[in-house]
Amino acid sequence: MVELPQSVADTEALLRGQNYLADRALATSVHLAMAMGRPLFLEGEPGTGKTEIAKVLAAGLDRRLVRLQCYDGLDLAAAAYEWDHARQLMAIRLAETDGAARQSLAAGLYGRDYLLTRPLLSAIDPALPPAVLLIDELDRADEPFEAFLLELLADFQITVPELGTIRAAIKPIVVITSNRTREVHDAIRRRCLYHWVGYPDAPRERAILAVRAPGVPAKLSAQVVNFVQQVRKMDIFKQPGVAETIDWASCLAALDAHELAPGAVEDTLGALLKYQDDIEKLQGEPIEKLTAEAISAA
Repeated sequence: MVELPQSVADTEALLRGQNYLADRALATSVHLAMAMGRPLFLEGEPGTGKTEIAKVLAAGLDRRLVRLQCYDGLDLAAAAYEWDHARQLMAIRLAETDGAARQSLAAGLYGRDYLLTRPLLSAIDPALPPAVLLIDELDRADEPFEAFLLELLADFQITVPELGTIRAAIKPIVVITSNRTREVHDAIRRRCLYHWVGYPDAPRERAILAVRAPGVPAKLSAQVVNFVQQVRKMDIFKQPGVAETIDWASCLAALDAHELAPGAVEDTLGALLKYQDDIEKLQGEPIEKLTAEAISAA
């Protein structure tokens, strides 16, 4: 396990070493979350690199990545723990014919051997190596589920009524993400450091593209970034994130494109935009105009 960074500059270097180019504000939030042992709550549009933060921290610090993907209907049994009722029932059946076994079973039926560990409990299990816990897209879970997280986020512990309280020997690094499809409760926010992850400006997006898609020609990369920056100013349903920029540039490079052309743009627009209404808004004259502007600004 690698030691935690000692400064914001060290944190920037750690992220950069995993091909993640963070701005100073984001690197500062990440550093403070690790230094203070506080969860980090990242909000922003999809595709802006929120989830990737947890992945690069796990890789750069040589820690386990424990991911809880949130969804509608997520409950404690799927998120933290549940009892292995099938094994418990089998143990009871086997002990029915043995009085001594029955007495010993009564004491151990709700022990760790019968506890099924889920992501939240795994992240703080003192018997396991230190972890980075990613609670991804919390806004997709039901509001009542957030109450399950309060004890974990405040004290890095989970209380199992039949067993007792399980505490982390080494606090996990906790990253919570939200795409803001709904508001996350204040009780969660108060327990975290907060940062909004926005779209990068053109110079930083070009730098990201150079690192994450090194096979894309520099001229094409600059034109792609200029095009995407202009698209984000348009009134469309879903603005493209950095992930879509990387995908689109990689698609164009795979077609041996060295610069933007209206035909290639129209043929590959599905890599950049994910809704047909948005694609239709750009087809024809808008594509020609945006392509010309992107080429001239490069």
